[in-house]
Amino acid sequence: MVTAAADLIFEQGVAHTTIEDVRAAAGVSSSQLYHYFEDKPALVRAVIEHQTDTIVEGQETFDLSTLDGMRVWRDWVVQHQLEIDCTGGCPIGSLGSELAETDSDGRDLVAAGFQRWAAAIQSGLREMSAQGRLAPDADPDRLALALLAALQGGLLLTQIERDTKALEAGLDAVIDLIGRSS
Repeated sequence: MVTAAADLIFEQGVAHTTIEDVRAAAGVSSSQLYHYFEDKPALVRAVIEHQTDTIVEGQETFDLSTLDGMRVWRDWVVQHQLEIDCTGGCPIGSLGSELAETDSDGRDLVAAGFQRWAAAIQSGLREMSAQGRLAPDADPDRLALALLAALQGGLLLTQIERDTKALEAGLDAVIDLIGRSS
């Protein structure tokens, strides 16, 4: 049910996805759906957690403790956007944009999701720092936040422009900055 809801919400947005849409897509009865989720906001919270888990687990498959590993990750992100025709943006970022002003619980969950994502990036950069591959005064946490911000801005512009140029430029600029910090 959560996967079906996540797919629909990614395609249509929270506001345009109904419980009936999710029920039909998941092939479950209303009683089954309401057995697990009290209401639509509870389902949306489960979707936020699902999308965060999916992204963070995927992030962890890349070695962000080396510049080469970061470039492999960057190439994967760009290629993935090309494969989906630059549509949809970021599954977590899109939820955040839609919920930020209307659902404080959802906004808090999205913020926690971004913190988990940043922590996965920070882990690689802290490893680079521990191995002496970053300048002593380089701040791995700040660099991780810059990389995540470049990714989010790049994904938004990619979605709007249907072109990966901004995504590539943002990621390349931060990865180059990290490289100069080594």
